[in-house]
Amino acid sequence: MRMFRLFVLILLLLLSLPTPMALAVKVVVDAGHGGTNPGAIGVNGLEEKHANLDIAYKLQQELIRRGYEAVLSRTDDRDMSLEERVRFTNAQKADLFVSVHANFYDNPAVRGSMVLYYDSRYPQAKYPASEAMTRLSPESMKLAQSVLDQLVAHAGTENRGLLPSAAYVIRSGQVPSILVETAFLSNAKDAAMLADDAARRKMAIGIAEGIAAYMPAKSSVLFPDTVGHWAREAIVRLQAQGIVQGIDNRFEPDRAITRAEFLTIVNRIRPFAGTSVGSSTPQTPADLDKNHWAYATLMNALAAGFIEGYEDGSVKPDRPITRGEVAVLLNRLIPQERAEIVSAEFFADVPADLWSARAIYRLRQRGLIDGVTAERFMPDKPMTRAEMAVLADRFIQSQSGG
Repeated sequence: MRMFRLFVLILLLLLSLPTPMALAVKVVVDAGHGGTNPGAIGVNGLEEKHANLDIAYKLQQELIRRGYEAVLSRTDDRDMSLEERVRFTNAQKADLFVSVHANFYDNPAVRGSMVLYYDSRYPQAKYPASEAMTRLSPESMKLAQSVLDQLVAHAGTENRGLLPSAAYVIRSGQVPSILVETAFLSNAKDAAMLADDAARRKMAIGIAEGIAAYMPAKSSVLFPDTVGHWAREAIVRLQAQGIVQGIDNRFEPDRAITRAEFLTIVNRIRPFAGTSVGSSTPQTPADLDKNHWAYATLMNALAAGFIEGYEDGSVKPDRPITRGEVAVLLNRLIPQERAEIVSAEFFADVPADLWSARAIYRLRQRGLIDGVTAERFMPDKPMTRAEMAVLADRFIQSQSGG
């Protein structure tokens, strides 16, 4: 009986453990203004920067209590540029960005809460958004609506709706981003709420509940940084086949892929011929440490003759690989057919005598690779992880007849 009880306890413990994919969502909470920039000054003398920071602190606490990983862009009363806030968020590899502000308007009768987000349907030429924020604007809008609904419900403020905006911090990042205008410092009733500790707590609870409604604390979404990305379907398929991996459930689709990462993907698709690394392998290149994570893959690629290295004998494992280099190497996996004719269709930047031209046009002819634009291939541009995923996915499907 004792052994049975022990077995049941162990089983219950195992069942209660989170799945490997269930990772804590990370939120950057940004307290607007600070330092020499007080923001708006309320009719009651309250400086916006102080209200923002207090609500941000409370929001961080509420999020942590709900199981999120929450970090503050600023933790004290100091200056912080808009660019610094975006860089901080990117460096944190966050999943969401929420900037906390208070509003001000010439008409003192206007009061309530509103949430700003970048909407790609209303682009502003003078304030271009990042590629990621343009792609993510539908997600930012969903997050904005969820937060506004809960903020109004919990804090009791008037609902002033969503506002498409080109504010820097919500158009320049890499993740769904919103700017919350909690209440109006220009309105006496709203200003009194912003000066009240209990009311600020309710605002924080409302924002936290809105975040939770949009994205649960323990997200089981594979690679949330690819949500809405043009390459997501290919990335998900490759992950299921064990061809690509992420880091802490992030894929970083728009980061340049390194030579080591590229060769690892190729090796998973079609293992390099030859034996494992040993005495029969070529001499280790001077720039390849034996402790490098892809050492065996790189050495096998050299032994198989898939790569030759550069003229100086190096392999530059951590250097981004260019689109031209990828085309040449991937072309080696496709057997040459007898009497094969490669189309003379030209990209403006790929002349026939370019060293990578035949490979580029051969892959293009087979529908495996595209130009960056219809006219330009950009062979010297580093290939992104997303581009490589789509290319690998197309290659696998072409080999299987799919």
